[in-house]
Amino acid sequence: MTFDLNSLLVFALAALLYAGLLSGRWRGWALLLGSAIGIYWLQPNLAPRFASYALQTVTIALTVLMWALSRKRDDETQQATWHEDRHTLVILLLVVFGVALLRFVPPDYRPIPYRPPAPLTVGLAVGLVSLIFLGIAKLSEKAEQRKVLTGGILFVVVLFVVLKTPLLTTAVSHLWRSLTNQDTALAHPSDLAWLGFSYVAFRLIHTLRDRQTGILPVLSLREYVTYVIFAPAYIAGPIDRAERFVKDLRALPEMVGLDATRFGAGGYRIASGLFKKFVIADLLAQGMSLSITNAEQATSPLALWILLYGYSLRLFFDFAGYTDIAIGLGILFGIRLPENFNRPYLRTNITAFWQNWHATLSSWARFYVFTPLSRTLLRRKPRPSTTAIVFVSQTATMLTIGLWHGVSWNYVVWGVWHGTALFVHKQWSDRTRKWYRGLNNKPWQKRVWTLFSWFLTFNFVCLGWIWFLLPLETAVTVFGKLFGIGW
Repeated sequence: MTFDLNSLLVFALAALLYAGLLSGRWRGWALLLGSAIGIYWLQPNLAPRFASYALQTVTIALTVLMWALSRKRDDETQQATWHEDRHTLVILLLVVFGVALLRFVPPDYRPIPYRPPAPLTVGLAVGLVSLIFLGIAKLSEKAEQRKVLTGGILFVVVLFVVLKTPLLTTAVSHLWRSLTNQDTALAHPSDLAWLGFSYVAFRLIHTLRDRQTGILPVLSLREYVTYVIFAPAYIAGPIDRAERFVKDLRALPEMVGLDATRFGAGGYRIASGLFKKFVIADLLAQGMSLSITNAEQATSPLALWILLYGYSLRLFFDFAGYTDIAIGLGILFGIRLPENFNRPYLRTNITAFWQNWHATLSSWARFYVFTPLSRTLLRRKPRPSTTAIVFVSQTATMLTIGLWHGVSWNYVVWGVWHGTALFVHKQWSDRTRKWYRGLNNKPWQKRVWTLFSWFLTFNFVCLGWIWFLLPLETAVTVFGKLFGIGW
């Protein structure tokens, strides 16, 4: 399920009840409970038996495990949260078993689009996982926490790579189907469409890495789980930082319940998102944006350019619309999620574009890929040249963003496309800074240069979407046809 009108109506009603009926001390608990239930409700039905239920249950289990690994050892503040942590574990277990009991509800009245496994099976699985977790906890206590955290990061990365690699995902689906006596010939990567995991993985890596560097604040289990699976941001982000999110979470007791200003602001953002997504983006999707089918049907370079611009706008309004809806819902619940899009197509260079397109993902990649990689290269002996360090770090950063969408060659090319552009812009701006400052005294020349820079940046980004959208062979053909080659 995505944010459709029915789900938004449920969220809005929940926000009204949450703000109007709950006292301050219960709001944080309500967000935990609502988000834990919400991830099961939002997860669409998957073909492998019990996959929809199992994947979201693994999300909860994995989040609890990573919290345990990232707890601040021998810290009085951390130890003081244990009473609350036990209550959180009980609530999560009640949700896991409560959703399993929906197995006995007739399909027409079941609030989730799939049938969960039997509660007894769930109980055995929970018991086995609990024993494994206890074993991991005992072993991790004897090991250096930094190494334990590194192990946690690597585990999340490996799991992420498996889910993003079609060949590996198909193999897992094949195994899953064989264990549940289903037709293995139908195994497909979409069988394991784990809703929200891309964002969950990056949030988990963020907290584990920040614990390593000592900048992650002490978090209770309730705060940690709510941060990772916060329902409004679960489907399409944005990727918040734990310390910023928890600041809002801890301020909920002082929040005015039915505050007209807050509901007005949240409602405006939701309405804006609905217009972007369900009016503009969906209209462009009706044959007015590039796809494999209409790329083959296009009869001229001009038609292809129009379709490419249509796809570029559709992608922006679709994604920015979802982000506006998530931010608006967050405001209703008292959580102000970070901005993710700020007129990226109006930027006049590729660096500014990436500072304003999916800004939270770009920020995450800079903080956890570019900065540590460049520092590592700077400490190497013999040290590579500064130019080489910048090129490698920027390309690796954009490759990470590309592969975050899926492990395939078209995303590799898209990542290199933008990594190379960022490197070229860095070299250009370093060498022309004095000349550019001189344009302040030449207003007409500055306007012309600004217009040219915008035109170049916008079209470069649009051309990049070809690699993002199409299989590599098709993308090469379409790219050539845009410039009159291959007709």
